[in-house]
Amino acid sequence: MPSPSALTETQVKRPLAAVAYDTIYRNIITLVYEPGQHLEESQLVDQLGIGRTPIREGLQRLATDLLVESQPGKGYVVRPLTIQNTKAACAALQIMELGAASLAVRQDTARMVEEMKAANQSIVEAVEKRDILTLVEANSLFHDAYARCSRNVYLIQGLKKVRCETNRLAYLSYANEIDPMRTLQVHYASVIEQHDQIISALQERDEQRLQQIVTDHIGIFKQRMIDYLSTF
Repeated sequence: MPSPSALTETQVKRPLAAVAYDTIYRNIITLVYEPGQHLEESQLVDQLGIGRTPIREGLQRLATDLLVESQPGKGYVVRPLTIQNTKAACAALQIMELGAASLAVRQDTARMVEEMKAANQSIVEAVEKRDILTLVEANSLFHDAYARCSRNVYLIQGLKKVRCETNRLAYLSYANEIDPMRTLQVHYASVIEQHDQIISALQERDEQRLQQIVTDHIGIFKQRMIDYLSTF
């Protein structure tokens, strides 16, 4: 198992509470900190080289993002991965991304579309390098830009919250052979192609097509995660 991420020179220049959040977040997303694992503040201080107060603030923020849970008298634990939570996250994701589609086709999305194209190219490059964390982060950037196409701050923030959980699931989806009939290479190619189709539908302002692609995209992801979690 990889070691927990520690501070980089760039991170040291940022507010320590934000650095604590980002570092613990990445360790949760990559399952260095496993579902159900108890996160001791003193151990995090030693591992990450950050003070106790920023660590505590980072954990509190992670709790609002539903990545950790506060247990009275016991501190924080990494939120478990369950089929029920996965279905709930995907249901929320679908409702909000379909809503974003309805708004996006009526907006000027040129700048966000360029960001989506750049993010999808980063996904292509990450696949070539088999860099799963970069792949997950590029995928998240793609969907963040898509959310901003709606120009609705409530949808943007809501989708950002849901993606805190789905990014952890995405890491599992991109790192594991789940469906013997759909290899990782096939899955990667499908994700990239569907992203291109989302961009095309946005540019053509084709709401019905965009909503169908989004529905299919989330449906494939949801089924992969249910299949994966069902094996445990």
